[in-house]
Amino acid sequence: MACLDAGGVQFIEPLLQELRRVVGFDFGCMLYPGSGGDLMNYAQEPMQSVAAQYFDARILRSERQVLARSPRDFGEVVRHEHGPKLLRELMAVPMAELLRSDYYGAVMQPTGAKDYMSLVLRTPQGVGLGVIHLFRDAAAPWFTPHDVALLARLEPHLARILQDGEHDAQRSEVHAEGVLIATPQGRPLWLSPEAEALMPLAFGWRWRRGAELPPPLRELLLRLHAPSERMVLPVMELHTAQGWFSLRATHMAAAPGGRQGAQVVALHITRRVARGVRLLSALQALDLPQRQHELAWWLARGLPESQIARRMGISINTAVYHRRQLYNRLGVMGREELLAKVDSA
Repeated sequence: MACLDAGGVQFIEPLLQELRRVVGFDFGCMLYPGSGGDLMNYAQEPMQSVAAQYFDARILRSERQVLARSPRDFGEVVRHEHGPKLLRELMAVPMAELLRSDYYGAVMQPTGAKDYMSLVLRTPQGVGLGVIHLFRDAAAPWFTPHDVALLARLEPHLARILQDGEHDAQRSEVHAEGVLIATPQGRPLWLSPEAEALMPLAFGWRWRRGAELPPPLRELLLRLHAPSERMVLPVMELHTAQGWFSLRATHMAAAPGGRQGAQVVALHITRRVARGVRLLSALQALDLPQRQHELAWWLARGLPESQIARRMGISINTAVYHRRQLYNRLGVMGREELLAKVDSA
């Protein structure tokens, strides 16, 4: 992944998939500051299944008691934690007390996590990008100082990949669109099937069917009903690990099946995904050797072989050799067939 010419928190899932090949772990997660300032999370299963419990105030109190610093105190963690840390380095209490804690019972025990290693990632200017946690379950060995040293060597590369670049609509594609119908007061009335799938991707644990709208959508309703002189448009952009989400609120005459004259609001949600994320995930599914994987990335990005050779630090003849090997492996005759193969993956 060091060859990537794009970056951002959207790359966390393919990054974890690549990282698993280097530093063995069973599942991972990342806490990171969202575009609205709130702390967001991305988690692989089974950790995703306990995300709502983790963000409960009672579990936060317990975590602060058993760990020297909670990752949810993000500013403190960024200021004080440098380099990869093992769970046993982060504990503020003996292991027996950790095992009896509400934090362990709500987060680690249900997921089968026995051990974890964490790493705070920063920009070159020292701005916190997020905290990555890599977990091992009961059947796996404990993390070792060797694992710490390995992750430390990867730290600058991981930070560069996850550092947000410019959001370019031309380098992304619309993945899905949905609509949610609500009262002007914010009570959800109806969701399209697409919105059902998009809401947890955009808002994570903050969205539960039947609960009140997440804060960004409530803010859109306020903008929609604000006095016209305020000139605040009822639109918003969210950037999360699951994509770029465009939110928009519009008036509707009546709810479907509602009484005549009832006022309702349509909340439109559109998800865009960076083309690089989709491409990288597809290439991972092909399970190519490292050089062919890197070459396929640049070929799919449309670079000529002279530029590919320069970026890979090899001669043009070597690039041509790897291209032939790649095409033979995938059974394709040229770039168009390669792109079709990647799309099908």
